[in-house]
Amino acid sequence: MRIKATIAYDGSRFAGFQCQKHTSDTVMGHLYRAAKSLGIESRIIGSGRTDRGVHATAQVVHFDVPAFWKDLDKLRAHLARKLPPFIQIRRFQKVPEDFHARYSATRRAYRYIISPKAPSPFEAAYVTHAHIEPAIVREALKIFEGEHDFRYFMKTGSDVKSSVRTIYKARLYHHNGYDILYFEANGFLRAQIRMMVQFLFELSLDRLALWQLKMQLEGKERFCSRLAPPNGLYLCRVVYPTNAALI
Repeated sequence: MRIKATIAYDGSRFAGFQCQKHTSDTVMGHLYRAAKSLGIESRIIGSGRTDRGVHATAQVVHFDVPAFWKDLDKLRAHLARKLPPFIQIRRFQKVPEDFHARYSATRRAYRYIISPKAPSPFEAAYVTHAHIEPAIVREALKIFEGEHDFRYFMKTGSDVKSSVRTIYKARLYHHNGYDILYFEANGFLRAQIRMMVQFLFELSLDRLALWQLKMQLEGKERFCSRLAPPNGLYLCRVVYPTNAALI
């Protein structure tokens, strides 16, 4: 039986999402330990990886469970008790056997939370303190939308077949004293959003101009390869075809 689980986690507490050789203190590492203790030996697949310090409110994973686990509510409760408090299971459901957390996804969305004022020690790991100019940022976000080759907006050394991605929505809005950037696309490259956000910061500080953004997006020249801090970034939505989500 295949299970789709939607989870949230505090990325500041882990060394990233994916399993790593040098540490077991990753989100996946904890998921594997909890599952194994309940007799689940299946490989766990995520919709995508997040870097150290990046959070998620709606990451999706799938795994297969043995036939003796018939009571999903009981399984969810047991898993929740075995996970650290910084990982929460938000939804838990049976899905078709061909469902794939990564390859079945059609869209992914992230939010980046910016505090115009210096955050308190209690929120410093969850927002980024930065200055933005709304007018130029909104103009830049329109440039990001559409299908582009983002090869100059990803970490070097990334192993991908294609760096072409389509951004369906790129928005800026204000909520409860914070500036929120929202990006929704068919997929993102490694560190793409953090590199895009840093470019927006540079535009706001008048260190770079829109014409340079256009040139970098067209692959003519790279003007900025720095990454915005990870702590403001949240994976907030993964979209699947309706017929792929449920039995």
